[in-house]
Amino acid sequence: MKAISIRNLSDDAYETLKRLAAANHRSMQEQIRMTLEREAAMAKRSVLAEARSWRERFAQRRFTDVVAEIREDRER
Repeated sequence: MKAISIRNLSDDAYETLKRLAAANHRSMQEQIRMTLEREAAMAKRSVLAEARSWRERFAQRRFTDVVAEIREDRER
């Protein structure tokens, strides 16, 4: 495991991380670690590949016109 020391963190960023940690019932260290790991994982994924994957998943599905269905329900 590697260790990182963060210098010159703004007061605003620190307070925001502190609030997030408290809201998630985590220590500051755990919150920061999870935030960094999530960002690193997202950086590995290609946005275009992810979009392509979603398009392929939904390519065969037929979606109804929700607005039309709501209007029909209201008219009943």
